[in-house]
Amino acid sequence: MTGRASAREIIALVTDSFTELPHPAREVRPDGPLAWPGYDLARARAAERTGESESVVCGTARVEGTEAVLIAFEFGFLGGSLGERTGDRLSAAYAHARQHRLPVVPLVATGGSRMQEGMLALSQLQRVARESALTRQAGLAQIAVVRDPTTGGGWATLGAGADVVLALPGAQVGFAGSRVRPADADPAAYTAEAQVAAGAADAVVPEGELRETLGRWLRLLTGVSGEPAPVPEPLGARDLPVSGWDAVRRARSPHRPRAAQYLDACLTGRVALCGDRCGGTDPDGMLCGFGEQDGRTVAYAAQTGAATRPAGYRTATRLIRLADRLGIPVLTLVDTPGAANDAEAERQGAGAAIAELFGVLATVRTPVTTLVIGEGGSGGALALAAPGRTWAAPDSYFSVIAPEMAAAILKRPPGEVEATAGQLRIRPQDLVELGVIRPPERQTP
Repeated sequence: MTGRASAREIIALVTDSFTELPHPAREVRPDGPLAWPGYDLARARAAERTGESESVVCGTARVEGTEAVLIAFEFGFLGGSLGERTGDRLSAAYAHARQHRLPVVPLVATGGSRMQEGMLALSQLQRVARESALTRQAGLAQIAVVRDPTTGGGWATLGAGADVVLALPGAQVGFAGSRVRPADADPAAYTAEAQVAAGAADAVVPEGELRETLGRWLRLLTGVSGEPAPVPEPLGARDLPVSGWDAVRRARSPHRPRAAQYLDACLTGRVALCGDRCGGTDPDGMLCGFGEQDGRTVAYAAQTGAATRPAGYRTATRLIRLADRLGIPVLTLVDTPGAANDAEAERQGAGAAIAELFGVLATVRTPVTTLVIGEGGSGGALALAAPGRTWAAPDSYFSVIAPEMAAAILKRPPGEVEATAGQLRIRPQDLVELGVIRPPERQTP
């Protein structure tokens, strides 16, 4: 497909079948609610040019076998702008989704609110936000595809407000459109790629891969299950460490299996959730997303062995909240020497990010299963551990503090670090005896 796709073209690109929903009726005054000179003529020309009667086309569709409500914007109709009749169609589409328990997929391409309808057009954003919130409360997923361009209130509601945001390559995406941003603004900051880098969107997806990717997301986010995720089988050592320092040495070994290997072993068809929606990502410290295990969906949040940054904790919180709302079990993998403790991490709100994750894990209704697969470094590791449902691999440890730090605080010489590790009782078998983790023979849901 070349150029900017029309609403019907993008629908055809991603769907197996599509049935348009009926249009809500509204009495329209000449030249609209503001009697804007030439508005009727502009709408008539837009309709003749595009073949559409409004800037959105709404209907039910099948995407790779999963049924959903689709909302496709027609940018050729007055720049895909939102007016009162647009709001009517969007509200009806969301209501249909809730009535029939269907996920919602906005295919967004809009320049914002329609100036010829003034504040009545702008207030449609409140209608859309309410419909989106009600759909979220109903436990239904919303997956947005942001096209070129997606700006203004359309980005700030249907786009950025979705649970998952996929973007087409090179699309202009941002709250400020090209004609209203500062003259010296860097245009690269208003792209799909920039939004992914800033944690505001999850992935850039080429057009040729969009149907398959969207279908996978829809299948996974509608895979409700009340059963806990099984505890993964250990991939490394099978025998238990003989001492506390042996446990530390094993966990720090560069040859020990890491999170990606565990996820590859137990989940298929994975899709990644990227970013904290607050301007940050932590791809080196936290892996989040959804995958399939024995035909059902499991959400995962997995530390990689690096120090976890605030954006990593916030992304994990976002993941767990979404899984809880959709009724999907969660698997967490603990592996970090601790939370990032540099000055930048403090400026990014490390304490608040960790506190939020602790609170989410303490209150979620969906079952969470945790396996410690490497280093369990203090509160930065504990924040990702499910209370009462945590296990540990034989080549791991979990400690209130690193043995070296404990020795330094106690003013012990370096030669006593290994003995300090033993005193801390950080081996998996010590943790079982202390009641901190569950024993291996109980590693079943």
